[in-house]
Amino acid sequence: MDGTEPQFLDLGPQRGTPQGAPRKIAFRYDEGSADAPAGILWLSGFLSDMASTKVSALAEWAAAKDLPMMRFDYSGHGVSSGKVADGAMGDWLEESIAISERMGDRPILLVGSSMGGWLSLLLARHLIETGKGDRLAGIVLIAPAWDMTESLMWHRFTDEIRREIEEKGIYYQPSLYGDPYPLSKLLIEEGRTHLLAGSRFDPKCPVRILQGMEDPDVPWRHALALVEILAGGDVELDLIKDADHRLSRPQDIARLTRTIEGVLEEIA
Repeated sequence: MDGTEPQFLDLGPQRGTPQGAPRKIAFRYDEGSADAPAGILWLSGFLSDMASTKVSALAEWAAAKDLPMMRFDYSGHGVSSGKVADGAMGDWLEESIAISERMGDRPILLVGSSMGGWLSLLLARHLIETGKGDRLAGIVLIAPAWDMTESLMWHRFTDEIRREIEEKGIYYQPSLYGDPYPLSKLLIEEGRTHLLAGSRFDPKCPVRILQGMEDPDVPWRHALALVEILAGGDVELDLIKDADHRLSRPQDIARLTRTIEGVLEEIA
């Protein structure tokens, strides 16, 4: 499926380039069966894309089940236009909303990994606030990095790193997964307008959370704190003792597809 040419959606410039070129957001959509209980909308993690291990495996599984599935690249990620350093959560939320609308009126099952978990919850909140909450069939979160820019970045930074961001506008954080992460002042400050902490939120649909207990990036207690702010009754946290942040081993992907299948059976 990754061999097919992506389609592109045009949106306005990124927040970091107000006079820049419009964003071209790449996406792939397999419409699947019209009788499916919901379409899957995948939301990737920071600096990940729609060709990563987990989403590629999930796309193959969904195709075999004839399930609709949408996946896309945020601006500055994958084959979409733009730069990561010019982007912010508001950009990627706008893109998530616009991509969800390309799926029509069908119910959607949000599947978000890491930062995509935060975006899944922000998208769910947007749908509820705009009177479209009935489209939410369920939410499956993989190591959800909710409130990432504040709780998992700014609060963890040393004073030296904070000064570098304030003075230079950007900090390149070493990564376990490849090139350093470009963390901009824009990303941190704009992220504060999207925080979930401090108020309870009921997505009014099944929520399933998969979290590795050996995750160095999103501690399992961060996932537990999310359970506490989710006001809905149908929320389950699955802690995997020997799993890390990626949750991309064959057994992790099998657990993910079982979880998605369970939610689809519940809502069918």
